[in-house]
This record gives sequence, structure tokens and C-alpha cells, in this order.
Amino acid sequence: MVGAPRLHDSAARHVAGEAVYIDDIAAPEGLLHAYLGLSRIAHGRLVSLDLAPVLAAPGVVAVLTAADIPGVNDISSTHRHDEPVFATQTILHHGQPLFAVVAQTRQAAREAAALAQAVCEESPPVLDVAAARAAGGALVTDPLKLERGDVAAALAQSPRRLKGSMTIGGQDHFYLESQIALAIPGEEEDMQVFSSTQHPTEVQHMVAQVLGVASHAVTVEVRRMGGGFGGKETQSNLFACVAALAARKLKRPVKLRPDRDDDMIVTGKRHDFVVDYEIGFDDEGRIHAVDAVYAARCGWNADLSGPVTDRALFHMDNCYFYPAVRGRSEPLLTHTVSNTAFRGFGGPQGMVGAERFIEEVAFATGLDPLEVRRRNLYGGTPGEGPGRDLTPYHQTVTDNIAGEVIARLERSCDYRARQAAIREANAKSPVVKRGIALTPVKFGISFTATWYNQAGALVHVYTDGSVMLNHGGTEMGQGLYIKVAQVVAQAFGIGLDRVKITATTTGKVPNTSATAASSGSDLNGMAALDACETIKARLTEFAARHWQESPEAIVFRPGFVQVGAREIPFTDLVKAAYMARVQLSATGFYATPKIHWDRKAGRGQPFYYFAYGAAAAEVAVDTLTGEYKVERVDILHDCGTSLNPAIDKGQIEGGFIQGMGWLTTEELVWDAKGVLKTHAPSTYKIPVASDRPRLFNVALLENAPNREATIHRSKAVGEPPLMLAISVLHALSDAVASVGGHRVCPRLDAPATPER
Repeated sequence: MVGAPRLHDSAARHVAGEAVYIDDIAAPEGLLHAYLGLSRIAHGRLVSLDLAPVLAAPGVVAVLTAADIPGVNDISSTHRHDEPVFATQTILHHGQPLFAVVAQTRQAAREAAALAQAVCEESPPVLDVAAARAAGGALVTDPLKLERGDVAAALAQSPRRLKGSMTIGGQDHFYLESQIALAIPGEEEDMQVFSSTQHPTEVQHMVAQVLGVASHAVTVEVRRMGGGFGGKETQSNLFACVAALAARKLKRPVKLRPDRDDDMIVTGKRHDFVVDYEIGFDDEGRIHAVDAVYAARCGWNADLSGPVTDRALFHMDNCYFYPAVRGRSEPLLTHTVSNTAFRGFGGPQGMVGAERFIEEVAFATGLDPLEVRRRNLYGGTPGEGPGRDLTPYHQTVTDNIAGEVIARLERSCDYRARQAAIREANAKSPVVKRGIALTPVKFGISFTATWYNQAGALVHVYTDGSVMLNHGGTEMGQGLYIKVAQVVAQAFGIGLDRVKITATTTGKVPNTSATAASSGSDLNGMAALDACETIKARLTEFAARHWQESPEAIVFRPGFVQVGAREIPFTDLVKAAYMARVQLSATGFYATPKIHWDRKAGRGQPFYYFAYGAAAAEVAVDTLTGEYKVERVDILHDCGTSLNPAIDKGQIEGGFIQGMGWLTTEELVWDAKGVLKTHAPSTYKIPVASDRPRLFNVALLENAPNREATIHRSKAVGEPPLMLAISVLHALSDAVASVGGHRVCPRLDAPATPER
């Protein structure tokens, strides 16, 4: 089972439209619909709010404000009390919720929400990094500094130095299923919430906090999401809490689903960054020192901006060793939506900066960028001696295979010959210029908040030999459920059809971590296996006693259990064990070993291991319009020993395309008043099928099991592939540079739109 390219458990239902999402659940008796009333200014003071016209609108049942909250008017994930459900006095971003209206139909609620009369004293909004710095640089959370070596001395002694700055744009999650919650009140204080969330336990805690009840009164269930990408890690809290608040007050089920426009206006995005850097290097292209500041537009509250900007610093090295390094974060407060988790969680922005450093050195020295990359890799080149294995956060890189991955891809995609052919073709083509680039990825796997690196699971074996599986991970299309089911099926030696995958619920597995940080399979796979091993140990002890064999003679095989010379069908063993009163249910638990992190000291081992990969991208750019095509992409990615190659390849392809969209077409635009202008598919361009590379070759690195004891020696694959798309940005830069004979670094900011 494990290692086989198995179909996603819901693939057929997805294609047929039969997969049940929250909006597909049959409406419970008495269902009402809620909608949010939003601020129309980005910054100012709410003087008065007249909701009488809203309440008088047809179909309206109730209007809710902060005064209706029986618990705490706060849903801040970091518990800083900086994120109210409803604003009361101060308004800090356009689209901030002021109230909720509840009506008989969704359309009635939506129309009524627009009738509120809000009087505000408007103040000038601070909208981007430059404005935030000019206004004094207020931060939403404490910054981080990583430092190793004497940076000032190393810069002073470097043969060459340069300074630069890079702007990296944000990104909307654009999940196909919008935010949604359905709350159903029970007896006394009980509340059941169906939420499209990556973090059921956090939604449980937030709903309990807002309602003023204990967590045990709230049950959150998630069968599947229509995409998440980090946008449903904390952003789901608002919608679940408002639905539950209305259900509690009215004692009727309530659903809240915003329109796409309002979803994009209300929810946070990927953080956009400005990276200011100074680099010391030599004529051979070897970097001696890096000093960089990573400033981020964080929005109006902390949300996850602290750990996101931390992870940007954790990846400011990518695959490269800096003898002396200093990185500092600036999580800046702005009057925009509160930016949040997004696939890669700050790591992509850190890596984009790292690849800009390499590109700057390559152009300054006249060396080939790939050669500069190779000369600065962790581990260095033969003869350089030991010591090139320590990260800026003082973790030793012990599993470095970046050089091997680069070399294999360079050969397999015929990189050098194609590069020469492109240079020759460009010399003869006055309008269309081609470019090529090969960039690597080294991505740290684990939550940097160490306590999140734990998971639980619940496994029941029934007397007919079928198995029910539940764990704390959520399914958002990425294939987590099928991977963990494969682990369970293999553990018992049964078919996948004998394993029932059940909806994630806080009522079965408590205190779950978010399905994020690429850790879903690592954590939940090990927790499920732990539960299986507990049951297998009981069955082994029973079989040894019942058939008078040694425990070593009991082996679980595909389709049966070897009991000495006997071959006992799994179902027969289970029935016999039940009759002997053997417990056939178990919980499982897993906590990632070896990791630790001291944020104040900027030292530790925050990552259990690293996932590696490399991509070579070839593009063609029309120099008259700036339009481009991605002609070919070759990827070699490290999944360790893949649990499911079909699922993993899908993740690599999807992650790459999403990263390509972030770096080339997806652009967030706010006007001077702080109003998001790109709030719909008509104004925000995600990649479509025709944007895919014309030739798209994806291969998994073979014979490279994880050196750490992960689930079946696999590696995480959710986030790392997104950063492979940096190759497209650098291929575009290579094409742009060709018009100047590759003498000047284009310093191409992201997104590299045709206009840019």
C-alpha cells in the first residue's frame, strides 16, 4: 500500500460533483443565513452606527454587534487581544466587520447588510512598507534577529560589496470553496460547527471564547475543504464565531458564506515584503557576508505575522552557506487586511531574497548564475574543508543533497546545451528573447512553534475486519486522508477498501495542530501508525496465546496474518480476539523528536529535516509588450521514499503553478483610500490551464529515503514545490538581461507582470 500511486480517496466524487462540502449539506430545519456588515473606510473612528434600516429590511431576523457577544470580543490566534470579531470604536482596515445581519435567506441578509448607516471620522491610512516606515515603523509583533559571525568585519574585509532592495508581492489564496461555517445549537450550551478550516481545534477554542463556554461544549467537524493554502488556518475563526454567535442567540442553525468579493476583501493574504540587503563577496563569486532586513506588510493585527516573518529569516539562506550573516525582520503594522499563513509561510519570500543575492553576485562578477549557486552551496566544493554546514539560526545541516539534486537535474534536462542554444537564438531574434534558469530549494520541515509538532489519531477495528480511521489532520484536496489510510492499510495487511476515512472532528481527536507547515502526513501518519501498532500488539499477544506460538512467529502479511505455520485471515483473527475480549480500539500519538528553538537567542534546531528540489525553467518574452510564455519546466524533487507518488507529483505540479502565479501574474492593488481593487476573478489573475509550461517534466528523486525516522522515510511535499517556481522569475530575468548582453542585473521585482 505505502509507496503505491493510489487514487485520491475523493477524486471521483470531486470530478462528478458528488463530494459534499459544507454548502452541500442538507439544510437543517429552521436554517438562517448570516452576512457581515463591513467598514467602508480603511482607518478612522466609528462615531455612530444606525442599524435600524438593516433590522427593518425584508426577511431580517436579527442584527448582531459586539454588544451581543456573551464571551470575549476577540479571535486573535496569538491571544494578543488585537483582533475583535466586530469593531467598536477604532477601524483599522477597509472591510473590517462592524456587525452581522441574520435573515431567512442569504440574499436577504446580503442586501440588508448594505443598508447600515455608519458615521466615521476618517484618518489617513498607512498602506505599505514605505508608508509604515515613514510613519514611525509600528510593529504588530516582536521582530526577530538571526546572526552568526562578525558581519561588519566580514563586509569590511570582502573584496567586493553591493547593496540593493527587492520588492516581493503578496498573493490571495483564491481557494475554490470560499470561507464558510454552519453552526447548529444543541441542548444547554452545546454547539456543533461545520467549518472550512485547517485548524479545527483553534476554531473550537475561538467559538468557546466568544460564546463564553468551555471548549467541551463546542464540536468542530471538517470532512473536506475546497482548498486552503494557509488561508483557512486562522481566517476561518471569524466566520465560525459569527455563525455560532447567531445560532446561540436565536437557537436556530445559522450558515455564513461570503461572496467571493467580500471573502477577498475581509481575509488576509500572503505577506508582501521589501528586502534590503548588503552583500560581501569575491571575484570567484563566493559570498563572504550578508546583512539583510526583511520588512513585511502585516496588516492591522499580529495574526501569524510573527512566525511568518521568522520563517522568512529561516530561509534567507535557501541552499547557501554565508560565512557571516545577519537577518532582521520588520513585521510592520498597516491599515490593510491582516496578512496570514500562505503555502510556504514566509519561506518563499526568504528564498526569493536568497536567489536575488546569488543573481547580484553573478552579474557583478560576470559568472554564470548556476556556477555561483554551486560555489555557495552548503558543504562547499571539494578542498574547501569542513565548517560550511551551519545555518544563520545555528542548526547544522546534516542531510544536504542540494548539490546532488542540482547535478542530476542539470544532466537530465540538458541544461548547458539548451543555455548555449538560447544565447545563440537571442542573438538572431530582435523581438522575442528567451531565458533559462535553474534554481534549488531547501525547505525546513516542522512548525517553528515547537508545541505544534504533535498529533493524535483514533483507530477502531470492527469484528468484520473493517477499520475506521480518524486523526487530527484536515483534507483540503492535498491527499492527506489517502496517505494516512495507506499507512493504516499496510500496518494491518488489508486493502484500502477496508479502511474508512472519517471526517476530522474535535470530538474524536482533541487538541489538534493545524494542518500546515507541510507536516500533515509526517505527524498524522505516525500517530495513526502508533494506534495501529497498539492494536497489533494486542492481537499478537492474543494469537500467540491462542495458538500457542511465540510472539515472533506472528507476522501481519498482505491479506492474512502469519501465525507460525498457519495463515489466518485478518477478519478471523479479529473475530477470535473479540470473543476473547481483546480491545480492538486505540488512540495514537506522535511528537516530533530532536527539535528545539530559543527565539530570544536566535538559536536552536527548529527543523527535523530539510526537503530539497530543483527546477529548470525556460521562457520566451516579447520585448515589445512584456508578455511571456513558459516554454518548458523540468523538476527533480526530493520526497524521500514517497508514500504515494501520484499524489506527490500532483502536489509538485500544483505547488509549482501556484508559485508561478505568485511571482508572475497575481498582483494585489489597493487604492490611496485603502480599498482593495483586485477583489474578484475579473481583476485578480491566477494561472489558468493555458499558462502552464508547454513541456512540464516532473520527476521524484529516487533512492533517497529520508535520513530521519519519518513515516516510512517519506518527506513532506505540501509547501516545498511552490518555491521551485523561483526558476521562472530568474528565467524571465535572464531573458530581460539578454537585451543588455547580460552585463546588468535586471533586479526584477515580483510579480514580474508584463508591465513590470
